[in-house]
Amino acid sequence: MDKPNVYPHPPAWADRLLTWLCPPYLLEELLGDLHEQFELQVEEVGEKKARQLYALEVIKFCRPYFLKRRASGSAQPISANTHHYKSTTRRFEPNPRTTFILQPDMLHNYIKIALRTLWKSKGYATINVVGLSVAFVVCIFLFLRSYLHLTFDNFHQDDDRIFQTYFFSNDPEKALRSGNMPLPLTPALKADFPELEAAARILTGRKSLVEVKGKYFDKLVLQTDEDFLKIFSFPLVKGNRAVALHNLSSVVISENMAKTAFGTEDPVGKTLLIGNDNNKKQYIVTGIISDAPYNSTIQYDALIRIENSYAYQHDKDNWTANSHTVYIKLPPHVDQATFENRLKPFAQKYYRSALDELKKKGAQPDQRGDLFAVRLQNLSRVHFDRDIAGGGGTPIAIVYTLMGIAFFILLIACINFINLSIARSFTRAREVGVRKALGALKNQLFVQIWGESTLICLVGFLVGVLLTYLLLPLFNATFDGKLQFAHMLQPGFIGVILGVFVAVTFVAGGYPAWQMAKFNAVEVLKGKLSIKRPGAIRNSLIVTQFVMSSLLACCTIIASQQLDFLRTRPLGFQKEQVISIPVGNQVNGRQVLGRLRNTLANDPSILAISGTGVNLGRGKDHVSSRSTMGFTYKGRKVSSDLLLIDFDYLKTLSIKPIAGRDFDRTYATDSVKRVIITASMAKMMGEPNPVGVLMGDDADSSNTKSQIIGVVPDFHLYSLADEAKPITMYLSHDEPIRYIFVRVTPQSLAGTMDKLKDVWKEVAPQSEFIGTFLDENVDAWYQNEEQLSRICSLASSIAILLSCLGLFAVAMMIIEQRTKEIGIRKVMGASLANIIITLSQDFVKLVLIALVIALPLAWFLMKTWLDNYLEHITISVWVFAGVGLAAVLIALATVSFQTVKAALVNPVKSLRSE
Repeated sequence: MDKPNVYPHPPAWADRLLTWLCPPYLLEELLGDLHEQFELQVEEVGEKKARQLYALEVIKFCRPYFLKRRASGSAQPISANTHHYKSTTRRFEPNPRTTFILQPDMLHNYIKIALRTLWKSKGYATINVVGLSVAFVVCIFLFLRSYLHLTFDNFHQDDDRIFQTYFFSNDPEKALRSGNMPLPLTPALKADFPELEAAARILTGRKSLVEVKGKYFDKLVLQTDEDFLKIFSFPLVKGNRAVALHNLSSVVISENMAKTAFGTEDPVGKTLLIGNDNNKKQYIVTGIISDAPYNSTIQYDALIRIENSYAYQHDKDNWTANSHTVYIKLPPHVDQATFENRLKPFAQKYYRSALDELKKKGAQPDQRGDLFAVRLQNLSRVHFDRDIAGGGGTPIAIVYTLMGIAFFILLIACINFINLSIARSFTRAREVGVRKALGALKNQLFVQIWGESTLICLVGFLVGVLLTYLLLPLFNATFDGKLQFAHMLQPGFIGVILGVFVAVTFVAGGYPAWQMAKFNAVEVLKGKLSIKRPGAIRNSLIVTQFVMSSLLACCTIIASQQLDFLRTRPLGFQKEQVISIPVGNQVNGRQVLGRLRNTLANDPSILAISGTGVNLGRGKDHVSSRSTMGFTYKGRKVSSDLLLIDFDYLKTLSIKPIAGRDFDRTYATDSVKRVIITASMAKMMGEPNPVGVLMGDDADSSNTKSQIIGVVPDFHLYSLADEAKPITMYLSHDEPIRYIFVRVTPQSLAGTMDKLKDVWKEVAPQSEFIGTFLDENVDAWYQNEEQLSRICSLASSIAILLSCLGLFAVAMMIIEQRTKEIGIRKVMGASLANIIITLSQDFVKLVLIALVIALPLAWFLMKTWLDNYLEHITISVWVFAGVGLAAVLIALATVSFQTVKAALVNPVKSLRSE
């Protein structure tokens, strides 16, 4: 029996897919063409190959803007019951109306049209590229700086379980937080909480002298505990992590120090000397640790055990000598809040006297029920906590401010781009109308116009990246940044910047393209296209621009005033005409001070020379140290900064005693248990006449108390942004002199620095001369404020420039629409001034609305910022008045060119029919 004929048929799933995706009015025709083509291909290449080609043709129709698209023009739906198959034997060719807008040919056409259009409007393209590239440069720099801050200390494993301890004291005057800990605290923590995974003390300060084979180096030697390598995951290049710091004579050095001190030799097992002549010790290298990255709170050149510190034996049981920081690592099953609650009995056990003192002052528990507590700060937040970082951190508010400024600049550039694009759209209205009349779909027009905007954004972005690369050294020099181009290649940062670029492309390019694609073809070709009144969106964009510009201008002025206030605020000493010279570690400071005095004794340009242990301001050595002491005096809790000085210190700084006397060489006992205090110290002790009083702890029954021989006015030993404490000054023959101060005559300022440099080669040939003027050092205290002021100044200038550019575009658009109105007004007798006022008043209203929003917001933000300073300016209302007036005048000046130009046009030309 013959088998029935079985005709080849295409894949059923492909037909079902096409039925689901294809618009009904095209389905009949497409299926007929595809089936006919399938039959021809079966004869040519076989059934199997023909089925594959059929499936491929169907898949090609799975494209955006084709799926379920409505019929356009006069196309009529085809009845589902109509069986209309073409009898032609030609191969299948898609219906022109189904052509995908992103086919290669179409993309090529879009790019060609975009380049041709932009070339015809070179001025428009240049303005947009310049505006966007400048915005991208500012954005990349500020985002990069913020990114580095936000990634501080995030490279450690288990960083969510690493915490720094700090003291909280709810003093009635002000709640206090301090990250300085006493030496016995860590052993007590490990004894009372054996479940702690690790705990380590870290004592750091100025650089130490390191000697290797007769060569000397100044290196930052960190004094810590063995658990340091258990808490922090700095890679150990060589050595055993478990025992590298097991012995008191072990030292772990960084890769950089290994290369500097030992060259190509393997340093493990070799010895080196660390310390000065009176405190030098030999250590054995037991490991090499990788260099600490820039975004690490903890920096080092070498690690040794904290038991080797100068004052360890004296203070190892002293709970009042706070000298270092402590880091702990919690077990995985213990969270921060739980452990802090467990620390409450710990604080009551070891700090009963502090609690009693707070109760005597009338202190009340805080919201967590604490008068005094030991609390934790997560490692990821330490960099932003200035209180526990001893004033060395970067407030998170500054990071957010930088990001906010970058966002403002970018948003203003986007608004400017949108306004320019919309203004230009009226010149292209006929082009859009003709394209629509010829059958172009709204989606196709949108993609084409958006593609032009994307091309401009891409060029602006690439130019911005190139400028960032070229300007990076200048940015680092101007803002003391440590940015590298390699930081821009980090995956996280690349993701952020690409996200910003995509967002700008969608926002700045998408909205104008959408508006132009909506133009009605009939109205455009009849010349009736118009926007009767400024729309809400456009007005909002203009207001937003001037809100941000005015806000940045106010912040810039107030920040500059605060910076000037800090710089000019009396510090209690004369900083002018004083040169500060860091001694360094390779020479004995006392010997150098003596030689310098002998050499310059008869120099009339030298008024006074003295030495000290603490620099004033921030010198070229970038070292800042602080020593404090605390004790109970007649039941009062007393705390002060300790300052080692030498003879003539008060004379060098022009500080005159208000009671008693200065240290005097004729009194042999002045260098033994004699001190000079500030007036606030006397007040804290409750002594109206403290001269002659023995100062010391009530519990100290030994004959070791110090006698007060003088009282001086309060002066600032540290920045005005830091907590000001009373000061206790003393002499010592044992402690090293770190800095030498030289007061010179005003007439010899120019040449004295060179003279001192030459003399320094004679008195301290082993040490580099890095002297600076004291007023420069004091200015360096406010480096963060100065950088913020500079960034705000630059940002506000760019914001104002871009805002004016956008306002110019809107003015051009409005005036172009009102050309005939201007002509009619002139014919009716309106004067030039009346026309200018009429055209400008709408813009002035928008600027006034922006000022109403911006000025109160600026006041609130800057008041919050100023509250971080113990001493700050009072915000003047004239700042806001000046910014408001300037904004109005700038707006008028921006639109005046277009308004005057339009008002001077002959009304015959403006009223002439097109």
